[in-house]
Amino acid sequence: MTGDPHFLTIAEASSLIERRALSPVELTRAFLDRIAAIDPQLNAYLLVTADQAMDQARAAEAEIMTGPRRGPMHGIPYALKDIYCTKGIRTTSHSRTRADYVPDFDATTAAKLHAAGAVLLGKLSTHEFAHGGPSFDLPWPPARNPWNREHFTGGSSSGSGAAVAAGLAMAALGSDTGGSIRNPAALCGLIGLKPTYGLISRSGVYTNSFSYDTAGPMTWSVEDCAILLREIAGYDPKDPASCDYKVPDYRAGLAGGVKGLRIGLLRHVYETELDCPDVAKTAMEGALDVFRSLGATIEDVRIRPAQDYYDVKIVGAESELYAVHEPVLRQRLGDFGEDFLGRSLGALLCSGADYVQASRERRAMIAEMTPVYERYDVLLTLGPGPAPRLDAHKTIDFWRRASLTTPFNVLGGPAVAQCIGFTPDGLPLAMQIVGRPFDEATVLRAAFSYESATSWRALRPVLDPNASFSTELPPVPAPAKAEINQSERDRIALICLRAGLSLNERHFEQLCATAPYVEAMTGRLNRTRAFYEEPSSVFVLTPNG
Repeated sequence: MTGDPHFLTIAEASSLIERRALSPVELTRAFLDRIAAIDPQLNAYLLVTADQAMDQARAAEAEIMTGPRRGPMHGIPYALKDIYCTKGIRTTSHSRTRADYVPDFDATTAAKLHAAGAVLLGKLSTHEFAHGGPSFDLPWPPARNPWNREHFTGGSSSGSGAAVAAGLAMAALGSDTGGSIRNPAALCGLIGLKPTYGLISRSGVYTNSFSYDTAGPMTWSVEDCAILLREIAGYDPKDPASCDYKVPDYRAGLAGGVKGLRIGLLRHVYETELDCPDVAKTAMEGALDVFRSLGATIEDVRIRPAQDYYDVKIVGAESELYAVHEPVLRQRLGDFGEDFLGRSLGALLCSGADYVQASRERRAMIAEMTPVYERYDVLLTLGPGPAPRLDAHKTIDFWRRASLTTPFNVLGGPAVAQCIGFTPDGLPLAMQIVGRPFDEATVLRAAFSYESATSWRALRPVLDPNASFSTELPPVPAPAKAEINQSERDRIALICLRAGLSLNERHFEQLCATAPYVEAMTGRLNRTRAFYEEPSSVFVLTPNG
């Protein structure tokens, strides 16, 4: 093979490897060289596993030369968000509190890719514990957007988005609890799929929220997403949320087209509820025109307001996240980044009753989608973007603003983020395609049809290894001003005391600023319910336990 291999798709590289026109060893070496040349500008990687990658590439090449390939990922270089446990390889979750953690086991997804013969290039930047960020007070800097390094990648799979867009990995695994795959996919211009909850094992992926976490693929093309999804999906007895579901060949159905596809447009989410820029709305109208030209039918449909879903998700997921980290917060609170603390400590202000009411409301939200799923094959709405500047980040915005992505975490089905154009200054724009639970095949088919009819996949960020750049980070954002009275401050101080937490002045001020937003969220969830309205967190026992 001649030419630059970094921007090959998995499908293209896999075909070349199968024909023995491309060597996994040469491909892996090319990626390692590019990481060394480009990543200092982007900080996509926390750890490059160069020696292991070359060993895996040599093993893959030897196997391919002497026998049949294991599958389309055999010999393909990829990388993992650094919340995926890897046996014998440091897994930090981008946190000072786990800086030296070396697991003695692999996440199920990592083990599956190893069994498929894929080549692990290294571990990727994330927001701290896949939650707080971008943070400027951690041991490692945040990832930067390859389209403009002064801008945000989106999070929390920040390094995953940067690495795939910049040609530093052919694919990456991210995680999505409230948008953490789709945000960086949208802001970095790639394909990011939040799969149906339970389709892909969470075992060995550091927990953010038990009820919302999903692992998933991030790739440059839809076909690559289908290839990677097939490799990592499937039942895992080590994950209690895992569904015993027969995984289809997602790639086989991509070319079916969208003629006659019934699309429900969630226009209200981005036109009236959330503050979305006009350039993104214009790009969305262009995407709708493409679907119409391909024979799909589109009509507006409404679901609940985005804020309703955000209330449910934040109250539930933050409560779970706090429970995961509570012992370490008591012992080492000052070792966490301020942004993580500014989000996670808000759970102190949620009661057990608030958590249960959020779970009950989630069950109602899922149930009321049945007629929507019956009427439409997929739903469309705008995706996040364009990427804001890193120095525009404020922790309090997490509490102040609902999200384009979170409704589909609450609902649990698949949602893919896909590029639909660029701003005049070259930042990606995106839409989301949403499907019925376990109908990833239709979501990917719609995305593939759009991708095939447009030219966006031909554009990649231009990165000069000889460019000069600054490593200076923006200052840690000052805590938001707390608009509460002294009695409320005293109440919050007592809550912290009872929780065994010692907050400094900045941390306490940020928590006080958070309080009115938490109160508003829990207040909106405090409605009268019948005694039989179950939470979404019920479980089922089987005769075998």
